Amino acid sequence: MSFSDDVQNKAQDIKGRAKEAAGSAFDDPQLKDEGRGEQAEASIKDKIAGAADKVKEGVDEVKDKLSGK
Repeated sequence: MSFSDDVQNKAQDIKGRAKEAAGSAFDDPQLKDEGRGEQAEASIKDKIAGAADKVKEGVDEVKDKLSGK
């Protein structure tokens, strides 16, 4: 995962936490749900990026083995 993707995902998670907290404080279930949704989206993006990194590592490992490194 690139550094900028990681920062964007973290920022989205923080924004979602803030919305959820504001929704709780102002008794606004819609805002609270939006916050939870943003947190979930950030988490999913983070997991997808992590999986993509693992796949890339595996591909690189296979390439190294095939090239005799």
